[in-house]
Amino acid sequence: MRTERLTLRPLRAADAADLHRLVNDWEVAKTLARVPFPYPRELADEWIASTHAMMEEGRAWHLAIVGVEAAGTAEEKEVLVGCVGLTLDAGAKQAELGYWVGRRFWGHGVGPEAAARLSRWALAHLDIRKLVASALLENARSRKLLARIGFREIGEGAQDFLSRGGAMPVALFEMTRADLPANAPPPAPAAPVREAAPEGKRIVLVSAVALIDGDGRVLLARRPEGKALAGLWEFPGGKVHPGETPEVALIRELKEELAIDVAESCLAPFAFASHGYENFHLLMPLFLCRRWSGQPTPVEGQALAWVRPQKLADYPMPPADKPLVALLRDFL
Repeated sequence: MRTERLTLRPLRAADAADLHRLVNDWEVAKTLARVPFPYPRELADEWIASTHAMMEEGRAWHLAIVGVEAAGTAEEKEVLVGCVGLTLDAGAKQAELGYWVGRRFWGHGVGPEAAARLSRWALAHLDIRKLVASALLENARSRKLLARIGFREIGEGAQDFLSRGGAMPVALFEMTRADLPANAPPPAPAAPVREAAPEGKRIVLVSAVALIDGDGRVLLARRPEGKALAGLWEFPGGKVHPGETPEVALIRELKEELAIDVAESCLAPFAFASHGYENFHLLMPLFLCRRWSGQPTPVEGQALAWVRPQKLADYPMPPADKPLVALLRDFL
């Protein structure tokens, strides 16, 4: 995983010495709930080995934050800056974010850059409803960082800190897909727009389709990282451009997103969704299609799933798509 300046990668045995040097610092350790102080050197080896087991089992993702010194020169080398991680709570449909940065690298924006990147990845790729995090009440820097990358402070609590020898007061945070700055509902694009009388919201027209295969399954696409509401599943489709009909727009979108060809005669109008977002109102006709040419392929890197009608409600969807599920399930 990469950011503008950093690489987030699995920890390696060779990182142990640098990890120990960075985290065996009271100013770092005192802010971390699960890190003892002093931090024994052998614990670094044990912990790195454990991260690989947890990642293979899909329980947690603890990654090294790596930068580059003397970039572009003969002395260029990789430098361990800190760690960032996620711990999954599958039952609660959430994951906990944690991070730390070596004191030498404080003040350079490393923490928010790494934490924001992993948060976006988690909400786009994991089957969770939200991310949670905590920070010591006294740690103003960390509380500001979490707020900066989209977390909302929801209250206070207490957490045991190994380095402090007991419970400490913490601020509690959470973030959903709607909270991610990169995933905020976008302003209305250059599409057919009309003024809605009372609120003055613009109407955005989006065309969608339920592709139905020979077994009666419906194709859902997962919105990829970087798009609004990334990680949610939706019916394929997209915005209607000026001069397009909903059918023409859908044919274009299916070619661009799934590399399939659809004839207009194979698109049957079925229902529509009408949903108000903060900055615009979405109107989305849904078509049914049982015939197309080609194999649906995730051209934009999105995940695809063929889903039985009875299982559609098990997939988290954007608000506009949800009302269509019951109609489609009853029809099929």
